[in-house]
Amino acid sequence: MIRNILIALSIAALAACGGDDDATVTQAAISTQSNSGDTRVAKQLFGNIPTPSPQSSEPLGFYSRGCQAGAVQLPETGPTWQAMRLSRNRNWGQPELIDYVQDLSRFAATLPGWEGLYVGDLSQPRGGPMLTGHASHQVGLDADIWMLPPDRLNLSRQERENISSISMRRRAGAFTNSSWTPQHEAVLRAAASDPRVARIFVFPGAKVAMCNNATGDRSWLNKIRPWYGHHYHFHVRLNCPPGAVGCEDQPAPPAGDGCADAQQWVNNILNPPPPDPNATPRPPRGPVTMAQLPGQCLSVLNAN
Repeated sequence: MIRNILIALSIAALAACGGDDDATVTQAAISTQSNSGDTRVAKQLFGNIPTPSPQSSEPLGFYSRGCQAGAVQLPETGPTWQAMRLSRNRNWGQPELIDYVQDLSRFAATLPGWEGLYVGDLSQPRGGPMLTGHASHQVGLDADIWMLPPDRLNLSRQERENISSISMRRRAGAFTNSSWTPQHEAVLRAAASDPRVARIFVFPGAKVAMCNNATGDRSWLNKIRPWYGHHYHFHVRLNCPPGAVGCEDQPAPPAGDGCADAQQWVNNILNPPPPDPNATPRPPRGPVTMAQLPGQCLSVLNAN
């Protein structure tokens, strides 16, 4: 299972993107000490800045411990996409992420019944921890793509606040439901086949369904990882861009298609293993402080 594979696993139970951080944070990501001892709560600072920093584009730190300089905004509406929940101001990312989302939306628009993509949260204008929801999405390289197939791309701002995506899961995520279509599989296959992608998080039943249906080249399945939640949307995570020396990649998924691992997730949903009587409760963690972010994030925060 994923949590047995990754090193120094850090898990967060999330409301908006439930548990999308099968992630590890190393000291290498915290490379400068200009913020040493800064106990200010980072989400209160980054979550209230409405504009990006006037700096060269760069992801800084790790997906769940970082920030982004020089972010680019995904336009609210394009020929094959709409950004949702505009009041959150989370349609910002690194140029590579914006290009990726637009490319994927153009592919989605070629599928029957899909006008493109409804795009959920990317990152805040300067990344960093969010006031609500995600523990990741901090460096401008994560995107949530709604499972709801768009039938029109002229939603008003208010409609984008009110409309909801649809769930694809059945039996608590062990299986897909009747809303799951070959087009969903095609979008996910295209999403995972892009070399810019590090991994994609989706509920276990969807991964097993794709494993059962995939023919020909199965290498793309390696990047599709089962994870908690992720039945109203799937979560795309890009690799650190070439030359981004301040960015820390997540360790690559283990070799193979990962289908046996996904099936084990499903088995555990249907027949939960007994709790470990010797398990040590995880101590509660406080909010991330500025001192826990890369030192470069202080300059991103303060840039005018």
